[in-house]
Amino acid sequence: MSVPQATFGEEARGQPPQATEGVDQVKFRVSRETFADAVSWAARILPNRPSAPVLSGLLIGADAADGGSGLRLSAFDYDVSARAEIDAVVDEPGRVLIPGRVLAEITRNLPGDQVEIATSGSEALLTCGSAEFALLTMPAEDFPTLPAMPSRVGGLDGAAFAAAVGQVAPAASRDDTLPMLTGVRVDVEADTMTMAATDRYRIAARRLPWRPAEAGFTTGAMVPSRVLVEVARALRGGDVALSLGGGVAGFESGGRATTVRLLDEQFIDYRTRLSGSWSIRADVRVGPFIEAVKRVALVAERNTAIRLGFTRGQVLVQAGGGDIGRGAEALPAELSGDDIQVAFQPHFLLDGLAGVETEFVRLHMESSTRPVLITSVPGDAEPDFRYLVMTLRTN
Repeated sequence: MSVPQATFGEEARGQPPQATEGVDQVKFRVSRETFADAVSWAARILPNRPSAPVLSGLLIGADAADGGSGLRLSAFDYDVSARAEIDAVVDEPGRVLIPGRVLAEITRNLPGDQVEIATSGSEALLTCGSAEFALLTMPAEDFPTLPAMPSRVGGLDGAAFAAAVGQVAPAASRDDTLPMLTGVRVDVEADTMTMAATDRYRIAARRLPWRPAEAGFTTGAMVPSRVLVEVARALRGGDVALSLGGGVAGFESGGRATTVRLLDEQFIDYRTRLSGSWSIRADVRVGPFIEAVKRVALVAERNTAIRLGFTRGQVLVQAGGGDIGRGAEALPAELSGDDIQVAFQPHFLLDGLAGVETEFVRLHMESSTRPVLITSVPGDAEPDFRYLVMTLRTN
């Protein structure tokens, strides 16, 4: 429904309608950049099809108690919750529930100035520079109580956490009919955390150091991969605190907290599958290898293979041969063992290569029909990243 601009001006300048009984009157001022960033972060978990209208809202709590002055932004869909705390000047403390996606779009496009929000009856009046909006609010008292953060079990470096998620999460399935495959298995033992994921065609695992809250702490949990990806994407440095308990996992970093309901603990024995023996080994420089696969894959038709032919001193990357054409590119490679040709789905191969952080990647092979293990080349140390991928049969 369109509203004449004069209505905004009159209400914002001292002629608001009579306040609705029982509704908090809230007023605060905050940096546009800070507010837009926090709103966007919290709104990312809002459901596309909420089971109740209030779940489409972003709850903003303005607090000025004990000399403090700040905002808490909360979103919840009964499986995932997000809370962000930011500094603000609070003139009238209280709570207001505003449609989250609309608020995120508005704040993302506001001019670079201070944002002021003041409730007036059933509306939240937002002003920023010359821009003014009146957003209909929802009953804050109907918003569900967010789950409490479980007990903290440890912490780890945020950059290492984000990198590990980026290496492992691509291997998780997108098929919600098999929930176990949509999660990332997180195992902690002593001072080591291991993340693993699989979609039945590949397994990715990454080991990294972490700091347990109690010595000797050991546990495992299945965390939805989409939540881990969002948590990692929003990190701005510093540490990540991990909390577990009551079927819920919590992640806290830089004034932002996310909780998520855990999946069923059932998972494959990934360690056994990643610790086999392979008689053939090839080392290739990662960067040129990735670029060659991307180029040659341009002529690979849908669901057709990228073929790798390893011979002494080189690997020949090939694809195509159908209606589009074919492509090939040779790269230097150090081969140990017999000559071999293997084939993969292009994006499966690229996901594995992208997870390697060293200059060279190592492919461990046995035959053209057995899975191939992709690892970094860390010298004599056991590689922290492992990626096992099924091969394709070719004629």
